[in-house]
Amino acid sequence: MIEFTDSTFYTGEDVTDDMVATAEERLGVRLPRSYVDLLRLRNGGEPVRHCYPVKFPNSWAADHIDVGALLGIGNGEWSIDAKAYGERPFSAYLIDEWGYPAIGVVICSTPSGGHDTVMLDYSGDGEEPSVVYVDEDRVPRRIAAAFDEFIANLIACPPDNDLT
Repeated sequence: MIEFTDSTFYTGEDVTDDMVATAEERLGVRLPRSYVDLLRLRNGGEPVRHCYPVKFPNSWAADHIDVGALLGIGNGEWSIDAKAYGERPFSAYLIDEWGYPAIGVVICSTPSGGHDTVMLDYSGDGEEPSVVYVDEDRVPRRIAAAFDEFIANLIACPPDNDLT
């Protein structure tokens, strides 16, 4: 199970069935049950273990990425479905603003402030979206087959983690 820091900066109100339905309608996708179940425990936040091992070098490190926060749903400023700059969900705004591929939903904030991100990728043919990392080159790289695998594999960051 994921553990969060005490910070509530990225944490929204308790999740209800109506909030899930509204988020899915705004985003145009069915959110993974494991993601919704986690949000019912805590609606976004900064994970204690916030690094994710990868097998490719990236703009962050040679062997891992850093997840600053898991984004939730609802009306909070950092909610993936919150209306941002008009009627678009915050995730769609981020995709447009940063030029991320239009393959799904941005679910994480990273310490780079938008230069890279983690997304749910709905472009495959599976029942659940995979989880991809999108670096400065904007090429989605699959890092987990499903959201629950992504959360289970977060690790403590190395002592020399850049910029943290």
